[in-house]
Amino acid sequence: MEVAFLHIRNSLIGVIFLLAVIGFGTKLFINPASLFRQILFSVLVIAAIFFIYRIWIGKKSNAKEQRNFIKAARKSKRRLKKRQSSGKQTLQARKKPIRKKSDVQLTVIEGKKGKKKNRAIF
Repeated sequence: MEVAFLHIRNSLIGVIFLLAVIGFGTKLFINPASLFRQILFSVLVIAAIFFIYRIWIGKKSNAKEQRNFIKAARKSKRRLKKRQSSGKQTLQARKKPIRKKSDVQLTVIEGKKGKKKNRAIF
C-alpha cells in the first residue's frame, strides 16, 4: 500500500514539474519581458519576507541563546589559552637533562652460593 502511494506521489511530482517546464518555455517564447519581470518581482517579494523575518522574528527568538553561546565561546578561548601556555612550560620542565654514562666497569663478586635460603614450602 505504501509503495502505491509513493508511486502516485512520484508521478504527481513529475507531472507538476513537466507542466512547470512547459509553462516556463511558453512564457519564454511568447513574452520574455513579462517572464523577467515576474521572476524579478518574485525574488524581491521572497527577499523582503526573508529580511522581515530576520529583523523581527529571527533576532528575538534566539538572542538569549546567541549571547550565552558567545559568552561560553569566550570562556572556552580563555581556558584554551591557559592550557596552551601552561602546557608549554610543563613540557620544558618535564625534559630531563641527558646524563653521561660513567666509564667505570663494575665487577661481580661471588658470594655465598652454596648456602640455601630458609623458605616456607607451600
